Parts: sequence; structure tokens; C-alpha cells
Amino acid sequence: MPKSKTIMVAPLHWGLGHATRCIPIIRALLDHNYHVLLASDGAALMLLQKEFPQLEAIELPSYNISYPKIRILFKWKMLLQIPKVKKIIASEKRIVAQLVSEDKIQGIISDNRFGVRNNKIPSVFITHQLNVLSGNTSFFSSKVHQRIIKKFNICWVPDTNEVIKNLSGKLGHPTKNDLAVNYIGVLSRMKKQEVSKTIDILILISGPEPQRTALEEMLKPLFEKSKKRVIMIRGVVEENQKWETLGSIELVNYMTSSELEETINKSEIVICRSGYTTIMDLTVLEKKVFFIPTPGQYEQEYLAKHLKKLGVAPFCKQNNFKLEELDKVAVYKGLSTLTSSEVNYSELFAPFKSERKL
Repeated sequence: MPKSKTIMVAPLHWGLGHATRCIPIIRALLDHNYHVLLASDGAALMLLQKEFPQLEAIELPSYNISYPKIRILFKWKMLLQIPKVKKIIASEKRIVAQLVSEDKIQGIISDNRFGVRNNKIPSVFITHQLNVLSGNTSFFSSKVHQRIIKKFNICWVPDTNEVIKNLSGKLGHPTKNDLAVNYIGVLSRMKKQEVSKTIDILILISGPEPQRTALEEMLKPLFEKSKKRVIMIRGVVEENQKWETLGSIELVNYMTSSELEETINKSEIVICRSGYTTIMDLTVLEKKVFFIPTPGQYEQEYLAKHLKKLGVAPFCKQNNFKLEELDKVAVYKGLSTLTSSEVNYSELFAPFKSERKL
């Protein structure tokens, strides 16, 4: 019997979305008899280790991207961090090269980690952003990102290839595309359950600081005197799960995938960021949603507008949110109206079955 291959799965730690959307891929790899090496940093790595305590894990250097508190400074702060990111990419390449030389990995799945690739083994890149929006520099940022994607053997886009009815809009469906792309379908660790709705409002806080905390602190006083049942998941991964009560709000720092799946299924309305992984999860669970995009994050602002235009869900800017905004949810179709296709993992993992790289 040939030795089972080891696939390195390396999501970016920028919020938890990149790590959580890798969970179904890791499960499928294990189901197809691959070994998996987890690789990330910070809360993203901790989350994966909690989901898969039996798997070996290594810590990669942190990109440590920080957000400005003022929206207008977002782009410029990102640009100033480019030299630091280049150093991290070089460090990632060295770590991967060492693993390859020691034959510890035979394939790579990188979710937005630019330096986690190697030309001696199949290297896959996951992104829903073939176009990267950055205001008046979107053409430049998209070209830079596409140049990076071309260094991988193939790019998996977690979305359908339908032109109009899709989740990512122009982010994942450029008008001109010369990339090696595989639209793999909607990727989610969740499954829809037919259960009674016992939670009126579920608030999912996520994303990098300081905006994660800013949203949490803004929403607490609005809901603590509510007459509805409100649960807030703070999106802070720690060693132990912690529950507390603030007026009408039940707060918890984090949930495992199975707990989160059950909680979302039991919820009437979900309030959350318009992060792409969250959108995919809520599509599979067919939820009614109100989006509050992360201020200054062009991708989330675009996705919220895209889904509103499709008549799926309303949104507003963070500083404009009031309880009355939730009344708009009823007149939108909800995420159940969008296509949610099954991922064909046997076909998807074909590159790793070959004895040579793509």
C-alpha cells in the first residue's frame, strides 16, 4: 500500500473566516485518507487545533495586519504594512521549502497565505477575490493579487460559476480571466437543521481589531434591555469557553463548529459582518440576515451592497445602526434564495493523487 500523502492546510489569520472555511476541506481530506498538517498562527491556529486536536500543527509567522480606527486611513495603513508582509512571505517560503526537502508534506492548500507554496509539490490557493477592491487603486491591487495567484498551480474559488446569481459578485467573477480557476461551490462547515426557533436575535461578532471590539461595544447597550432573547458570540477564541449575562444578552466568547451550527439554526435573525465565510455559512443555513460591514473594508462593503441589490439582505454602516434597522429584514428574501451547491471533493483533490506536481 502506498503511503498516505500529507497535505499542509494553511489559512491566513485575519479574523477567523479563512480558518473556518478550511474546516470542511480538512474533514474531506481526512475522509479521503490524507494526512493533514495544520499551519497558521494566533486565534486561527487555536481554532483549528480545537476542531482537530488529533492533528499535528505548526505555527507560521503572523502577518499581524492592523486596522486603523479611522476609515479614511484604511488604504494607506495597508500600504505601509507591505514591507512587513513581504518579509513574512519570505519566511513562509523558507519554512515550506524545509518541509518539502524533508518530505514531510506532499501537497499544499493555502487560504490567502502568499508564501505557502512550492514548485516541487501541488500548491493550491483559495480565494474568492480574483479582483481585490481598494477604491481608486482597485485595478492595481487586483493585478498584484492575480500575479500572486499565478504562482500557484490552481486557484479554488468557493462560489458557483454562475454569472449573476452568485455570492462573490465581481470579486470572484472578473470580466477577463486568464487564471487557472476552479469554482468549487459554496464552502461551509454547516448543515441546515429543521429545528424550533428559540433565539430571536443572534449577533456574530468577528474580524480583526480594533473594529471587532468597536462593534461589540456599540451593540451591547442597544440590546441589553431588549425584550427578545438575544445571544452574542464575541468571536474571541480562548482556552476555555466563557458565558456571561448582560441584561437581556447572553454572551459567549466563542463556539465550536457544532455548537455554532446548532445556535444559528435556532435563530430567527442573524446580525453580523458581511465577511465572505459568514455569508457562505448563512447561505447553507438559509438565514435571514442584517449585515454591518467592517468600516473601511472595501470587500465587505461591496458584498453587502451586492446582496442587497439581489434582494437578499439589508445592511447599514456601523455608525448608523439602530434597532429599527432590523425591521427591514422582513422585506428581503434571505440567503436561502442563493445557490448552494455541494463540493465534489473527489474531483477537487485530484491534483494530490498524481506523483508529480501539476
